[in-house]
Amino acid sequence: MSDAIGAEPASHWFTTSDQVRLHVLEAGLRDGDSPVVAFVPGWSMPASIFRPQLAALGERYAVAALDPRGQGLSDVPAGGYAIGRRAQDIAEFVARYRRVVLVAWSLGALEALEYVHEHGADALHALVLVDSSVGEDPPPPSGSDFVAELERDRPAALQGFVRGMFRSPRPEAELRALRDQAMRMPLSASISLFPSSVPRKHWRQIARAVPVPLVYAVTPPLAAQAENLRRARPATRIAVFADAGHALFVDDPERFNRLLESLLADSAGR
Repeated sequence: MSDAIGAEPASHWFTTSDQVRLHVLEAGLRDGDSPVVAFVPGWSMPASIFRPQLAALGERYAVAALDPRGQGLSDVPAGGYAIGRRAQDIAEFVARYRRVVLVAWSLGALEALEYVHEHGADALHALVLVDSSVGEDPPPPSGSDFVAELERDRPAALQGFVRGMFRSPRPEAELRALRDQAMRMPLSASISLFPSSVPRKHWRQIARAVPVPLVYAVTPPLAAQAENLRRARPATRIAVFADAGHALFVDDPERFNRLLESLLADSAGR
């Protein structure tokens, strides 16, 4: 990452240890001290979904967003979709920078927790988990119906999934583009991304033990989980986005960006 990469996101690629080429969007001006804000998107979604953050935060800070394997502009390999390999990809993404505020959404949040579990948190200034169940009670509804819908009519299921991520109206062209990008990955690979065989207590134990500042930003269906995590880990900072959809950082970017800026301001005093 260069010292000055401009506010407009620029495309970069790196090759993983298993020879998969991953795409990264980078923006901002590095000052040498502030951590890089590093984003990991959710299931089947591209790095570009974080453009509201890349544009706004990139005016003052260094920011980067990963296209995980099979997503966005990254390679679509035949394998490597197990959560351990995806956690390794995050480790190699994070290693590009001196230290990071790691912001991980939905499935990406579980992959980030697995990264902390397998690789530690030495590279992290803070961890931000966005609208993902972290194993606290109450459990979320089963996703088995969604898998069946994908197998029956994938384009229609993805169209409904994408539309349902947002509370605010989005342009139809944007929704179609997100659906089409989600189609890049083979169906079997996209279904295998769901870590359904991992017990919920695995995520709960990792989240409660995170050794760096932890923010848990959620929508109302996960508010009870957030409170339970804070009871078990009192230092956890929670934020409930009552008027936003699953992609809360798109529906309410100003509040979400302020949340991240507060973490970056904390880093200035360290």
